[in-house]
Amino acid sequence: MWSKTGTKPDFEQTESAGLKTSILIYNPIAGRRPARRAREIRRVAEILRKAGIELEVCPTPGPGMASELAKQAARQGTDVVLVCGGDGTINEVINGLAGSQVALGLLPGGTANILARDMGLPLSPVHAAAEISRWSPRRIPLGKATWCTEKASTNGAPAEKEQAVRYFITVAGIGFDAHVVYKLSPKMKMSWGVTGYIVEALRQAFRYPFQGFSCRMDGGPERTATFAAVQRARNYGGWLHLTPDARFFDDRFSLCLFKSPNHARYFLYAALVLARQHFQLGDVELVETRKLDCAAQLAGETIRFELDGELVGTLPATFEIVPDALTLLVP
Repeated sequence: MWSKTGTKPDFEQTESAGLKTSILIYNPIAGRRPARRAREIRRVAEILRKAGIELEVCPTPGPGMASELAKQAARQGTDVVLVCGGDGTINEVINGLAGSQVALGLLPGGTANILARDMGLPLSPVHAAAEISRWSPRRIPLGKATWCTEKASTNGAPAEKEQAVRYFITVAGIGFDAHVVYKLSPKMKMSWGVTGYIVEALRQAFRYPFQGFSCRMDGGPERTATFAAVQRARNYGGWLHLTPDARFFDDRFSLCLFKSPNHARYFLYAALVLARQHFQLGDVELVETRKLDCAAQLAGETIRFELDGELVGTLPATFEIVPDALTLLVP
């Protein structure tokens, strides 16, 4: 609610909308100001508890632990899991909740906040907490990536292959942008935020070999690319629009395929992306699909992919839509 002056939220008037029990999972080091984050979490907890919500506050003890906390909350019958952190922390939580009926509520607190921007949420976790009682649960699809990893062997035996599966909620990036994530140092990410990604992308534009990979959509004709953005949200990186027709609640992906292996061509791509005219180029293609199979064109080449901004695996991989996969609180 807003005060009569319209200048700031009237936090004290927030009322819960049927949410009785909740766990707040947050990444204490997401963003660039951990001390401010701690103050925000205390204020968020105060708002929610005054709204009558029984709240447990759980900082993530380490990488990957947000998923386990979410799974445990689902097993215990928690009404809603709230997450405050970046897109990587959100990704961990959805992998703990996918397939369950427990609702997920977002309190943005990361670097890019792609999903929050796409949903039109307040980018302050405190402001989001003040509004959450007016949000409604909605079942949404998720993306799912499937690929093979090498299982650690014992006694010197050859490594075994095993299938890996991970869900994603906003975007999968294949090729160039995943390599940027791979090369970006945690220190630069923490210190510079989105600017760090831009600087590393400029550096890798001169160094990355832009290997080609094949893409087959819904079993149709094969296409090739050197970078592909597989999007469910319209925003890429929080503010770029690679796939202007992407709709978050649709049961489909919107793809943008960049096909050139030429370093200089990528600077033209970047300029036209900023102008939202990149789709006018003959070697850029926008495609819609529900399933995508990708593999390196040359055997032995390592082509990475990322999910929701986090480096995950290497090709070959399959990306597909899973309908009715998650309950999300939406404005």
